[in-house]
Parts: sequence; structure tokens; C-alpha cells
Amino acid sequence: MSSLDIHAGATETPAPPDFRWPGGRRIAVFFRVSFEWWSDGKWPGIGPMGNPLKPGVPDLNAVGWAEYGHRRGIHRILDVLGRQQVKATINVSGIMAERHPEIVRRIADEGHEIVAHSYTMDMIPCYLSEEEERANIVRTTELIERASGVRPRGWISPRSTPGLRSPRLLAEAGYEWHGDTLNDDLPYLVDFGDRSIVAFPNNTEVNDLPLYMRHGNAPKVMLEIFEHWLDCARHRETGPVRMDPAIHTHVFGRSPGLFVYEDIIKAAKAADDVWIGTRSVAVDHFKRAIGR
Repeated sequence: MSSLDIHAGATETPAPPDFRWPGGRRIAVFFRVSFEWWSDGKWPGIGPMGNPLKPGVPDLNAVGWAEYGHRRGIHRILDVLGRQQVKATINVSGIMAERHPEIVRRIADEGHEIVAHSYTMDMIPCYLSEEEERANIVRTTELIERASGVRPRGWISPRSTPGLRSPRLLAEAGYEWHGDTLNDDLPYLVDFGDRSIVAFPNNTEVNDLPLYMRHGNAPKVMLEIFEHWLDCARHRETGPVRMDPAIHTHVFGRSPGLFVYEDIIKAAKAADDVWIGTRSVAVDHFKRAIGR
């Protein structure tokens, strides 16, 4: 155990050896979308130009690039998900629920799972005091619930980066799962004694930000990786497999990235051995499997 273990002092219950996803499927695919924004005067650290401006100079190129997410990207993505009849797990910044409640309501009304994603992308738990982190959880939760009519069950921090106390505070706030770790393929229960929370690790193998923005790959590389991974999951692995194709509304909410994402959805739907669903449905299934 690392001295920086976010679950230090807790007991863990892993998935049973014979664990399968809903419907008895061995392979699960979770389509994930991030609908994000930053505090006033802040902007994405990654932008289309690559070269940063001098410190203190507003990067209006990066700001405009990010604005596409709520002006066009989220709507285009929801149209694709609706056309393909797929329910996604959608990370929502609290500020988006505050400033664009009609969009967040649409996400909920169309049956997608809304996951709390901090108030803004620059409010990362590891930067916050305990008091600030508690306030951030309360504020984000209340804004999302007010806009959507549904209290979020899961939390994923910006960068999937928690603070050391984050899982305990989320459990105390009533969250059922978090996605703030990359340390496993499967969910596992974290029990703090009087409270518990499911850790549902993320993966970044099929994600538009690292593949496309950070490393400059063509959008179609995401489809190639997904199809190869799916083939290997069938023929080289024997245990349960979880795949997390993830996009951001301001990145692959655009053409041609969104066309590639739709092709990934089509590939998953064409596979009769794959379960497609949301994380909270999978968490309920996992908890039944371990008798909780």
C-alpha cells in the first residue's frame, strides 16, 4: 500500500472471481462524455494552438475553443446518442448546471447518467482545504440536482485527480461511487466503517484528449484502438473487461471526431457479447454481486 493511498485505513472488497457484467456479459462498454467549464478568468490548459501565451495574457483562442462545448458540442453529441439509442455517463461541472440548466435538464430528460465533476475544472480536490472541498461537493451537488431534478450518485474529479481525503468526504456526502483512480479494471467497494463507497476506476486508452489533443493522432485512431481492444478482449482475455470510450464536448463534439465516436458506438452495438450501460447501473449490479 502506498503512503499516498486515497483509501488508506479502509477495507476493500473486490469483485468476485466469477464476476460478469449485467446480462452475464464478460465485456462492458461505458460511453462517457465530459461537459466542462472553468472559473472566470481561467481556461483549458490544453488548446488547439499548443504554444502557450505569455503568463497573464488571456488565451481567447483556448476560451473560444472550450465554448464550443456548450454552444454546439453537447447538442451534437446528445443527437448522436439519441440516434444510436445509447445512454451515456456524462460528467457535468457544477458551473454548467448553474449557467446552462436547460442543457443539463435535457441530459437528464434523455435518460443519461449525470456525474458530478466539481464546480469548475480548476477546482481540483488536491488543491483544496478540507473545508473548501466539503463546500465544493455541496455546491456542485445542489446545482446539478436543481438543474436536472436528479441527485448525482457518482463523482469524478477534474483530471480524475482526488485529494487524499476525497473518497471519505464523498461517502459522507452520500455519493455511491467515485471514478478518481486508475488502479484497477473493475469496481471495488471501499469501506470506511460507518460509510462505504465504490471505487470505479477510469481508463484513458480511448479518450480524445490524450490521443488527439496531446499526442496529435488522427481521430480515426480512437476507432482503431477500440476495435483492436474489443477483438483482443474476446480472444486473448478470459475475465471481465471494461472499456471506457470518452470524449469532451469541446473536443470530439466537433467533426470529424464525433463521426468517429459514432462509429465506435456502432461497433459496440454490433457486438452481441457486449453490455452497454451507465456506471451507476453497473455499480448496483456489482453491489448485488458482493452481497451489499
